[in-house]
Amino acid sequence: MSKSRIPAKPIICYSVENLPAFDRVFYDNARDGMEKIDEVLVQPRDGASFNVPAGHFFRINSVEGSQVGDLNLWNANDLNERFFSGKTRQLHASHVTTGDRLWSNLPGMRAMATITHDTLDWYGWDEDGAGVHDVIGTRCDPYTNYLLNGVDYHHCCHSNLTRALASYTGQATNQIEHHVHDVLNVFMCTGFTLDTHQYFMKASPVRPGDYIEFFAEIDLLGALSACPGGDCGSSHSDDSTPCYPLLVEVYKPAEGALDGWSSPPPSGYSRTHGL
Repeated sequence: MSKSRIPAKPIICYSVENLPAFDRVFYDNARDGMEKIDEVLVQPRDGASFNVPAGHFFRINSVEGSQVGDLNLWNANDLNERFFSGKTRQLHASHVTTGDRLWSNLPGMRAMATITHDTLDWYGWDEDGAGVHDVIGTRCDPYTNYLLNGVDYHHCCHSNLTRALASYTGQATNQIEHHVHDVLNVFMCTGFTLDTHQYFMKASPVRPGDYIEFFAEIDLLGALSACPGGDCGSSHSDDSTPCYPLLVEVYKPAEGALDGWSSPPPSGYSRTHGL
């Protein structure tokens, strides 16, 4: 009898037809003539913060070698509004690329950034079921590492992001750590094994010259960690893997390129929850 329960057909959980369409012409026009106004070089096994005003672009670039990065985003004016990887995954897919958006947590529930260009969009899905730019994995962290290996390691992505945010805000790590959240694993190639459905990683296809580009839909504070796993083809949470820096660039569109555009407002839900 139990076998008769298995053949139910899967359905997509969210119908996304009512989401704002990706307006490629608008973003391409906004990119035309844009000017670089800032850059931050994130050192290997470390993290750094950066600001992106609403209506600006930012790129994460591979510059010296194959390297993945863990990205956190916050509303620059309110750290309580931050990137929601789980909802982004539900609205788009387990891996994101051009045209997808990074959504904020509840109750804001709005687009924080839109992916406007991805030099790895050719990768798609490989024979292992892996893709690039993952919103599955949470981030390597010292707590899980201690649980599994019984040692302190201070350069996991969680710690790198915590130090970056602490440095930006001037607060102690234990006062700011709770704002660090699940990440977009930039350039990381991951999936679930076909037999046991365990999360796996494999060497990233990213090479120097590759980048992923975003349009800031609201004022953003970002933090990026250059993962201690390097290309994540062997290990992480240690110093055994070759690692390389990542370059963040911020671009301002040409005057008049955003005429008529405005940041999306927070969710219009009443927040009464039936009471």
